[in-house]
Amino acid sequence: MFLKPLTEDLHVSRGLFSLLRSGEIVIGAAMAPFIGPLVDRYGGRWLVAGGALMATAGFLLLGVVAEFWQFLLIRLSLVTLGGVFMCQVVITVTIARWFVRKRGRAVAIASLGQGMSKVAIPLVTAALFAWIGWRHTWTVFGVLTFVLVVLPAIIFLRRSPEDMGMKPDGIDEAAENAAPETARSGMPSSTERKTTDEAVWSRREVLRTKTFWLICLTYGIVNVGIAGLNLHIFAYVSDVGYPAMVSATVMSIVASTQLMSTLLWGLLSERMNINKVTMIMFLVQGLGLITAISSSQLAPIYVGFFIYGAGLGGSQVLQELIWANYYGRVSLGTVRGLGILISHTIGAAGAPFFGFLHDATGSYMSSFVMFVIAVMISAFLILLVRAPEK
Repeated sequence: MFLKPLTEDLHVSRGLFSLLRSGEIVIGAAMAPFIGPLVDRYGGRWLVAGGALMATAGFLLLGVVAEFWQFLLIRLSLVTLGGVFMCQVVITVTIARWFVRKRGRAVAIASLGQGMSKVAIPLVTAALFAWIGWRHTWTVFGVLTFVLVVLPAIIFLRRSPEDMGMKPDGIDEAAENAAPETARSGMPSSTERKTTDEAVWSRREVLRTKTFWLICLTYGIVNVGIAGLNLHIFAYVSDVGYPAMVSATVMSIVASTQLMSTLLWGLLSERMNINKVTMIMFLVQGLGLITAISSSQLAPIYVGFFIYGAGLGGSQVLQELIWANYYGRVSLGTVRGLGILISHTIGAAGAPFFGFLHDATGSYMSSFVMFVIAVMISAFLILLVRAPEK
């Protein structure tokens, strides 16, 4: 949403501006191995609250920048670091600590909030642009971050059920009774799950497992395309010849189908082998992308990104589940932090790759075709993943 007006007002190319997103991804990836152990040891309550305060300050300052270097400095410091402290690793690791037997639906339900924001933000942002301009829009985002994140984190967020005298879902008699069902679905039995969830992994042990590197590679090459598409989809639809509100609508379609399908992917992961569910997810994404770029007509674009969004709905959910299922919940912050370092560093190439390739060719078509190929490769790589041996 901010790409075209910001590049025009700050006099910077799309390729150079895209490097900002890569910088954010790299910083987040570099910080993840340090944030993960903190979550394992202390929980995420104050990490989320502190990160939200930093992001709030950053958003407010973005509204008064005059040069691109100022925008770059604020985004790569306050906004990016604040986002690292209050997003992904902290939240998903905390959820995985609270749930085992119903972990799939728990992670999916938690992801609905992010999905709902993706549905509303493109249209709200487009309206705010027209009403108050992009600078005051950042101010609005800053106020909302403070109100919706800081206080709820302090009041509600807790590290684990054990801290409150409870047990995680699935590590009790209920899990034992569910053992036959989980066995049929290709998931570990309750006894195996308990053993896995109680395993403690050091960084060195994790890095020595083939499972770790295969998961990182599988999601890393897909993240290249996702990062590039997320930043450039608005510009792509605009370049095809459609007005800003149509571009915003396309973004909302992706977000809407992503939101609607999230819970479905979570439920499927509880009934099917996680590798096979992930393969299906990648194939759905690829089918959607092929449909979207097959024509410049609006109908195929809408249908294609509708299908792509349905597949994308499982991306975050299944990625979090596969780490938790294979490495357990005790050291999940450490494992997940290392995974983000690798997969997100690979994915950081996506935004500038799309941007510079557009600058060179005047089109996003080559980038989209390569994204389709990457998704199809990942669909079959994920089938090679096996449970690690400690």
